[in-house]
Amino acid sequence: MGTFTLQFDSWSLAWRGLRQRLAPRCSLPDCMHTGSVWRRLRGTPPSIMIRGARYCADRCLERGLTDALRRARPAPQRSTSAHRVPLGLLLLARQQLTAEQLRAALAAQRVAGHGRIGEWLQQMGFVTEQQVTAALARQWSCPILRSDFSPVTPEDTPEIPVSLLQSLLMVPVAYVKATATLHIACGEGIDYGVLYALEQMLGCHTEPCLAAPSFVRQRLEMLSAQRARSEILFERATDVGELARVVQSYSVRVAAREIRVAVCGGHVWIRLLRGAATPVDLLFRTQGEPASATSSFDAAPAV
Repeated sequence: MGTFTLQFDSWSLAWRGLRQRLAPRCSLPDCMHTGSVWRRLRGTPPSIMIRGARYCADRCLERGLTDALRRARPAPQRSTSAHRVPLGLLLLARQQLTAEQLRAALAAQRVAGHGRIGEWLQQMGFVTEQQVTAALARQWSCPILRSDFSPVTPEDTPEIPVSLLQSLLMVPVAYVKATATLHIACGEGIDYGVLYALEQMLGCHTEPCLAAPSFVRQRLEMLSAQRARSEILFERATDVGELARVVQSYSVRVAAREIRVAVCGGHVWIRLLRGAATPVDLLFRTQGEPASATSSFDAAPAV
């Protein structure tokens, strides 16, 4: 009797696993397709995963997307970032700048009302780009990328939308597959909230370093010219419900199997995973003036 019970339990578990693979259940309890397994086998539409939950692509996906977008928030910066030594003081301590030069640059920045102090110091000829980069690396307590470094980006390096990298002034410079570690060079300080979002979207660990902005921009130009990515940029994100409908439209069109959502800097980044096919990235700006949408994905439906 005990042996029969064990065998029956084993068959039951195997049947439930097969049933879940053939007819996965939607995460919404009021889904119209929820019912007996035979009904789900006969008429279940394709389903898409969002953060471990599965939604029917025809009716339930929009609700799941709306919920995921409303819960998406930028990760907070490290608390220590507020206590960094000012860049000007670091340059003074290194004897690369005089107090008169610092006051002049601060006055020019105050009159103009824009720009970073490091940019003003360079523009006025008081310091070099390498000196500012070295001071930033000390300020953020992170390594600095050598000017003669040759980036190594193997084919299996996790890809990040070029438009996003350009807006953040950062670029991947190396990938260690054994530890799933992506090394990223930053040209304007370290945004740990963005790095955390990248880790969630890419499924890897990130290690930042500081690099001269001219080096980062040069690498981004090369990356933009070499990479043929499915990348769609919307200049302004509007209502969450409308955004969810746009994402659902693209998801169904490209037969996405999973949707990942993250807030990176001034963008909402949506990645549509399609199995072995190249993912499709949707980028919605959350800052700036509204503008028309631009796209590099030729097969995308009009929205």
